[in-house]
Amino acid sequence: MVPHFPSINLSRLLREGGTASAQGEITEAILVEQERIPLHTPARWRVSVTRLEREQGQAFWLSGEVAGYALMECRRCLAPTPTPVRAHFQYLLRYVAGLAHPVVVEEDEEDVLLFGHPNLDLSLFLSEAFALELPYTVLCREDCKGLCPVCGANRNEVDCGHREGRTRLAEALARLLQE
Repeated sequence: MVPHFPSINLSRLLREGGTASAQGEITEAILVEQERIPLHTPARWRVSVTRLEREQGQAFWLSGEVAGYALMECRRCLAPTPTPVRAHFQYLLRYVAGLAHPVVVEEDEEDVLLFGHPNLDLSLFLSEAFALELPYTVLCREDCKGLCPVCGANRNEVDCGHREGRTRLAEALARLLQE
């Protein structure tokens, strides 16, 4: 199966102006550089690009959103936990014919993304926005009991019989401190 990369073709906008829109889904995972954010369900995205006339020439305003459920680890028991994520983004773009890779430059104290191919790859925008909206931690449920510090069992699933108290490491450290 050939992977599908989210993109929008801006050929018509480059010639005639106006607005172009695109939408789609990202299945399985969102990739951010070398990181893989697994998805519980497909993440839906939509974008629109409008051509602007500016003193510096043609520019484009890209705005969009991506929403879905990421699979994150519960901070107490490490269980995969579906986590809702909704991210909005906006960028100022400028077309530079022949530019091999998108580049961010500063023009008049604002960041502008330069691109050189009319078929604009949206992967960078979507993945960055999605990753920035991820919470630092999640709980699988509010009353998550976590992992047993003695045997590592998930206390939400089994009663291992160990009670709260010091772990073997804590006991050993306490003996060392007393000596």
